Amino acid sequence: MSLPKPVMRGLLGKRLRFHLPIAFSLSLLAAVAFKYGVTEPRKQAYADFYKQYDAVKEFNAMREAGIFESVRPSGE
Repeated sequence: MSLPKPVMRGLLGKRLRFHLPIAFSLSLLAAVAFKYGVTEPRKQAYADFYKQYDAVKEFNAMREAGIFESVRPSGE
């Protein structure tokens, strides 16, 4: 009653043939989930923000607040 000898020859190749397709498919799944779960909503949020953003109005508000050193508020 002895234990069988472990099979070491070709073990790496056998493990790679099993684990490599799984790792590749999981990495593709993670990339697709990140693209549609993070980047697409972020791009949509930026697009929605810049549809309503008025740069001139924002500049005038900052000028009136006295943020800029080179531009005086219109009251002065």
